[in-house]
Amino acid sequence: MFDNYSTPEAFKEKNGYLIDGVWYPRVTKIISVKAKPALYYYYAEAPSFRAAQATTEKSAEEGTMVHEAAEAMLLGENPDVPAIIRPAIDAFRQFLSENNILTNKEYIERRILSRDHRYAGTIDAMALIGGKFGVLDIKTSQAVYRDYDIQTSAYMEALKDEFETLQTRWILRIDQTQTCLRCGATLRSKGGREKIKRGRSALCDNHEWSQMQGQVELQERPYWRDDFEAFLGAKKLWEWENSDWLKKVGYL
Repeated sequence: MFDNYSTPEAFKEKNGYLIDGVWYPRVTKIISVKAKPALYYYYAEAPSFRAAQATTEKSAEEGTMVHEAAEAMLLGENPDVPAIIRPAIDAFRQFLSENNILTNKEYIERRILSRDHRYAGTIDAMALIGGKFGVLDIKTSQAVYRDYDIQTSAYMEALKDEFETLQTRWILRIDQTQTCLRCGATLRSKGGREKIKRGRSALCDNHEWSQMQGQVELQERPYWRDDFEAFLGAKKLWEWENSDWLKKVGYL
């Protein structure tokens, strides 16, 4: 979002991967073309663009910490966990003790490539869960959003021919919040930004917050082919929007 490029090389570095001498646009950059009203509203309400961007970057750093810790734990490791994300990771550790999720290093942070549709990406994990083999995408958001289906459908399409046993995909959401003991409202602190979601009573003006508690949610999203058609539509729009740069780098 809000990217500026000075050279074709800068555009390529920011937007894709060079694989076997060929440049491919990245899945997450392609889907960034889709409108995100909540994000625009957040930027509009922020004290300044710079303040909003700083919060967004800090939030992304915390999300990366969660990803790295969770991926290490999926491999049976016991990583050092920064205090700022410890409630979320403690909840994930409990979740793993209660659920059988199998993976290995080959399937963590795996690069994917579709030569037919000309895109690439990096998945969080491939895993065996409940006897099914599929793509596991880790999110640190406050909910599971439909946009995630577009992203993971691109991963499924790129992997389906390589893995005949590929059956499904999951969104694994890991987060942490506090709850008001008076009204049930929730307080989510991320990137230095605090967001309160109202509880039972909108009149509660003296919240009594609980300790930070981790949240883990696993949703299976098996039906991906219609989502992939939406991804191709987003890709076409992204190519149109960036056509000048894509011509300069030899993609179009």
